[in-house]
Amino acid sequence: MGAFRECLQLFSVFFFIGSVTFGGGLAMLPILERELIKKRGWMTSEELVDYFAIGQVTPGIVAVNVATFIGHKRKGIPGAFLTTAGVVAPSVIVITALAMFLENFAEILWVQRALRGINVVVAVLLVSAVWGIGKKTVYDRITAAVACGAFVAIAVFDVPALFVVLISAVLGLLVKFRDWRPRGPRPPDAPISP
Repeated sequence: MGAFRECLQLFSVFFFIGSVTFGGGLAMLPILERELIKKRGWMTSEELVDYFAIGQVTPGIVAVNVATFIGHKRKGIPGAFLTTAGVVAPSVIVITALAMFLENFAEILWVQRALRGINVVVAVLLVSAVWGIGKKTVYDRITAAVACGAFVAIAVFDVPALFVVLISAVLGLLVKFRDWRPRGPRPPDAPISP
């Protein structure tokens, strides 16, 4: 019964997240942080940021990718299926209802006004999410330089995001490789390698 309850909880938590998230993957970050880290302790902030990074570079919708990764971490393949279904279900229900009952939905004046208000809130959510991720990932001169370089490359020079992500990954590997090398002076009796 405990396993069934946990599976039901996975689905219901992500159904809730999917139903209150507007603006895509980054906008869901504050909600994920509150629901999964602070409220339930299912993961750490570092793990969540890692899942977002992986979700950005894998094909598909970031919110769905992140939900799938989290579900897999909790309960393997069944968990991945449940969290993915949970986060997608609210959108499927709403879009299906709108398609069935409202023709020319986007042309309705009150809908246009409501969407303008929602867009402002989504912008605030995105800024908040970026700020939160930035505080966790930009912590020294190297990460600040990579972040600034990536921003300039995308915003100013219109470099495709995929190239920026790949170059940033290579830079991260190079920095990590540098950190793995032994440090300090060579002992006097150590042989000199050719």
